[in-house]
Amino acid sequence: MKLHDLLGCVGVATILLLASALVPLIGPFFSLVIPLPFLYYSTKLGVNQGVKLASITVLFAALLSALLQYPYLIFLCLEFSLLGLVLAEIYRRKLKIGLSVLLGTSFVLIIGLIILTVAGLRENMGPLEMVYAYVESSLQQSVQVYENIGASPDNAHELGEYLRMVTNVISKIYPSLLIIGTGFVVWFNIIVSRPIFQMRNLPYPPYGALDRWRSHEFMVWGLIGAGFSFFLPASSIRWLATNALIVMMAVYVFQGLSILLFFLNKYRIPPWIRFGVYFLILFQQIFMIALAVAGLFDQWIDFRRIHSRKVD
Repeated sequence: MKLHDLLGCVGVATILLLASALVPLIGPFFSLVIPLPFLYYSTKLGVNQGVKLASITVLFAALLSALLQYPYLIFLCLEFSLLGLVLAEIYRRKLKIGLSVLLGTSFVLIIGLIILTVAGLRENMGPLEMVYAYVESSLQQSVQVYENIGASPDNAHELGEYLRMVTNVISKIYPSLLIIGTGFVVWFNIIVSRPIFQMRNLPYPPYGALDRWRSHEFMVWGLIGAGFSFFLPASSIRWLATNALIVMMAVYVFQGLSILLFFLNKYRIPPWIRFGVYFLILFQQIFMIALAVAGLFDQWIDFRRIHSRKVD
């Protein structure tokens, strides 16, 4: 291990950690790419050297979290450094894109569950109870900030009622939101690492054209089963079906995105129009629903004629 590799991994990871904690508004976006330096150096130097770099970085993050009094930095660094190591091993095995995202997401969720369980032992709380308590405290802090800036008592009361309603909804669908968010982080790092690896001549898995990706055909039966589960009297089954339905619809959103990307590439749409399309999708939920519907019906309609080409 060379000194510039050590400084590069520790330095970049530290900058991203500090930015995620200290930069207002856009800080959380920096945390999305924290696994990248660990993925890069683990692929470049090997997994054994990557484990050493990750251990040094985690120790340094523990020191920073103690000095800055941000205890979650150590957990964030630990979780995402392990994700970088796991992605490096996935890259080495050259798995398909869907399986890569699935394995990476499953690993992060298991590690996060272990961390929440260990942290909850001190408070005598379970993992989900820890999450719900965190969400509720965050929303209460938002109400207090709104009151401190001079809002009227009536407006503050209305905001409090609205946030309580949001808390109630989140408490029911938080597992699915956690799975979707984790899967997005894994997918985002896989996509962003591609140009970096190409510039550095590092081996990148042969994922092929991502605009031809599609989910497994059998998933539609899970969607149908989740829909029929709403008619069952057991509330626990309905809760499970709701979260499963949200996760599967998120998968179909990604399939809809691949369909959209296919036609944008086919007709060679210029970048400025693509940016406008992506902007609308991000801020208008109706387009997100349209993508999910397109991804679902692509199982039968085959918008890109993928099945017919295979037959030919």
